[in-house]
Amino acid sequence: MAATRTVYTPEHELFRGVVRDFLTREVAPYHDQWERDGQVDRTVYKAAAQAGVLGFSVPEEYGGLGVDDFRYNAIVAEELAASRLSGPALTLHNDIIAPYLLRLTTEDQRQRWLTGLAGGDLTFAIGMSEPTAGSDLAGIRTTAVRDGGEWVINGQKTFISNGILSDVVIVVCRTDPEAGHKGFSLVAVEADTAGFERGRKLDKIGHRAQDTSELFFTDCRVPITNLLGTEGRGFYHLMENLPSERLSIAISAIAGARNIFDQTVQYAHDRKAFGQEIGSFQSNRFTIAEMATELDIAQVYIDNCIRQVLDGSLTAVDAAKAKWWCTELNKKVVDHCLQLHGGYGYMLEYPVAKAYRDVRISTILGGTTEIMKDIIGRDLGF
Repeated sequence: MAATRTVYTPEHELFRGVVRDFLTREVAPYHDQWERDGQVDRTVYKAAAQAGVLGFSVPEEYGGLGVDDFRYNAIVAEELAASRLSGPALTLHNDIIAPYLLRLTTEDQRQRWLTGLAGGDLTFAIGMSEPTAGSDLAGIRTTAVRDGGEWVINGQKTFISNGILSDVVIVVCRTDPEAGHKGFSLVAVEADTAGFERGRKLDKIGHRAQDTSELFFTDCRVPITNLLGTEGRGFYHLMENLPSERLSIAISAIAGARNIFDQTVQYAHDRKAFGQEIGSFQSNRFTIAEMATELDIAQVYIDNCIRQVLDGSLTAVDAAKAKWWCTELNKKVVDHCLQLHGGYGYMLEYPVAKAYRDVRISTILGGTTEIMKDIIGRDLGF
């Protein structure tokens, strides 16, 4: 039995029920088809907004619920991960896009974009990764050059989640090639802008219902007023939100691992070999005991990090520890659980097989395990 969690109130658990109902009603019946299509039906975002599971942190004057409590974000992440219905990019919008729009926009930009997000009428992506720049954001080559009242953007992005369906892409650009980390800015590019083209919808190992694509910018002109935040502060704007973004990945990792673990425990009771439950063999029993222990310990750390988000004390180092440990644990748990399922674990009709396919990206996206360890090591003076 998992350790009792105290980070959530009864009101939060009521919201969990709302999220589960939404996923059961609006996502589960269509998810297999979306995986075959390589993208969701964009109407799911409208349904999510109407259900209150998208854009809830947006103030009421812009169409949201004004619920500024990261625990609600965490619940959406947990339920998406536990259900394996990861097609709709709800965490992208709730945990990444919404904070940028809330923190960095002008009043005019809020009216244009924040209301669209809260209503599910506009979908978003953020363009960071490039063919030669992944974890190393300093290697970004996409440029935005001022020409009168416009930015002229040239460059390429890749591995962009929601890149196909997005109405607005927040593009990380070099606006001053000589200024190092102070030479990056965030510029919003709307989908119908001349010079902006979507490339391939990339064929991925897992999370196949969530579209991922290449984006191209060729003399793409957008108004100066599409700048988010302060010119030259783009790198710092990204860093300000990274701890909670990485924590969200860790939250998802533990929720997904816990779900597969619970299913595997039941399978280990039900499945018989040599006249006894397979979980009763000492080797299997030890493996299950180890997973149960590590998941409980990880959950305690995650819940403490959630509390730190609430009081503003979560550090980049704390988030890096959560991100690398929990995603690596998720990968390990899913691998052990598949092994315990034997040949059935390799069949996609079993959730553990799909989990095995989906889990691999978790130690890469949002900063690789190696980058997380480097952050921690540097903080220790090395």
